[in-house]
Amino acid sequence: MKISKDLEKLIIEQIRNEFESAYIYLGMAAAMGAMSFVGIAEWMRRQAKEEIEHGMKFYDYLVSRGVKVELLPIAQASTDYKTPLNVFEVALNHERKVTGLIHKMYDLAVSLKDYESQNMLNWFIAEQIEEESQTQHFVDRLKFAGDDACTVLHIDREAGNVKS
Repeated sequence: MKISKDLEKLIIEQIRNEFESAYIYLGMAAAMGAMSFVGIAEWMRRQAKEEIEHGMKFYDYLVSRGVKVELLPIAQASTDYKTPLNVFEVALNHERKVTGLIHKMYDLAVSLKDYESQNMLNWFIAEQIEEESQTQHFVDRLKFAGDDACTVLHIDREAGNVKS
């Protein structure tokens, strides 16, 4: 079964979204590194790498379905973040947006009875649960820490040790 043009278009857009996500995380890493939050910067760098892997997973899927992939431009990423909490709150909102985009693709695949795409997208649905959960963890911990510098530095060290 050939993939529908509508789903193909959404997946091509998602390839861009994943690479844009990598760029967003890299911008966050730059901001945190500049503030000497090396653990959070490392966590964000790992997230950037993971987003590139996600983009390639979508790319490889389309190629396997016989699609000539169009590469769309990505936007410039911000490096203007004020605090670790600010970074993780923006990251969480971004991950929630990505989850919605994946659900949109899945809904279309279901309506088209495209079982191959549903199968591929199931992996991303499970991945987004992990992405949102990990990011929410740091939002919660940083909110709890408030202005306690020692606790924020402990969270920074923790972030550097988390394997994504």
